[in-house]
Amino acid sequence: MLIGGAFVEGVDGGVREVFDPSTGREITQIPLAGPRDVEAATVAAQEAQPGWEGLGVAGRAACFERFAELIKENRDRLAMLDAIDCGNPVKAMRIDIDLCDAYLQGWPAFARSLSGDVIPASPGNLHYTAHRPYGVVGRITAFNHPVMFAITRPLPSLITGNTLVMKPSDETSLSTLALAELFNEAFPPGVVNVVTGDGATGDAIVTHPSIKRLAFTGSVPTGLLIQRRAAESGYVKSLSLELGGKNAMVVFPDVDIDLAVEGAIFGMNLDVCQGQSCGSNSRIMVHSKIYDEFVGRMAARLDEFRVGVAYEEGTDVGPVVSKAHLKRVMGYIESGVAEGACLVRGGSRPTDLPEHGNFIEPALFADVTLDMRIGREEIFGPVMSVFRWDDYDTMIAEANGLDLGLTASVWTNDLAIAHKTADALDAGYVWINDSTRHYFGTPFGGSKNSALGREESKDELLTYLEHKVVHTRLGDPKVSLSRLLS
Repeated sequence: MLIGGAFVEGVDGGVREVFDPSTGREITQIPLAGPRDVEAATVAAQEAQPGWEGLGVAGRAACFERFAELIKENRDRLAMLDAIDCGNPVKAMRIDIDLCDAYLQGWPAFARSLSGDVIPASPGNLHYTAHRPYGVVGRITAFNHPVMFAITRPLPSLITGNTLVMKPSDETSLSTLALAELFNEAFPPGVVNVVTGDGATGDAIVTHPSIKRLAFTGSVPTGLLIQRRAAESGYVKSLSLELGGKNAMVVFPDVDIDLAVEGAIFGMNLDVCQGQSCGSNSRIMVHSKIYDEFVGRMAARLDEFRVGVAYEEGTDVGPVVSKAHLKRVMGYIESGVAEGACLVRGGSRPTDLPEHGNFIEPALFADVTLDMRIGREEIFGPVMSVFRWDDYDTMIAEANGLDLGLTASVWTNDLAIAHKTADALDAGYVWINDSTRHYFGTPFGGSKNSALGREESKDELLTYLEHKVVHTRLGDPKVSLSRLLS
């Protein structure tokens, strides 16, 4: 782990085994950080923070530039580590790393544009606003885009002068530990600290009295637990949460069916992270006029995807992250069949791949309804559910009928209908004739249980700064002028 500029083992010596999801073989071990490790990381971050803030935006941006250079130099190594550790196809992980460049350049530009306000609240006085960093930020990242999240998610907290204690998912820590070497070369010691471990490690971060700002990407149950534990710590903390989704893709009968099918598959992130994405459009709601043709073409298109070992160049869909997650996803597929959905294709384990790998042929279900588990619960895997609709109002009610509201997409050639539907969908981020793409600078986040706060935009940058107002009593300018000239 990286603590205070040094690479260290855990104080208590605990470790967690790391398994290759493509083969099931143990490949290494990572430290299990305990409270004493989190304390050491937090103290290191506290000690480094004044100097880091003192560099100003220009000094911090120079570290970002060096970090970006190091990432490019290590691109293939980092991508391969994610393929080995996480199961995502190596070619997709290279693209993940390339996408980080917009964030590495964009955050310093946003930070340079920050300004305060002068407020005309009263005559004879000067009122203005200023910003200060929180100090130490705790960041816990998810397993599905390990290196991308480890690169991009800390950036807004760092450019604003905060220091960091970061914990990757215990399922996928290897690329973050490798990235720690690059953080250590580009940033002053103690600015970025990386600890690895399980839920107990995360809890030590969440409840630490000196970590007042927390950010988490992951599941809804864990997000709710973090809110509760932060409140129980006895300290007021600022939180941002990017959680789950069961996202609706609404398809109208006027679309080009092939384009919509491509959009549905692309939006599932099958060839990036096996559908293990909170933004995946796993509920595909297709009008009955084109329903059968849509399902048929989608099944044929999915047949072209090659499931395989993640670090082989020809692989389109890798294994899911772990044995436990494989069991969970297969349980959903079994429940879909049991509850009456039509399994059109996929849903089984390929027989020509390593016996102990966590492989699933992408599953396509038709005739799904909202009362089925696969229709209402986030699966976080390569399972697509197609709903049939005729009545517009009923379709909108079903699209909004869950306690999740991260993303949605609308597919139609009628611009008026597109915007009417986008406005009606209760989701934080809606695409029209597109899906799953993120555009840096646009606030990403959800409604209901899907999110708290927004990311990837100036909105997020401001959440890593505490706002203060400075008041100056100027006095009577007539009296001051008289004294000055007398």
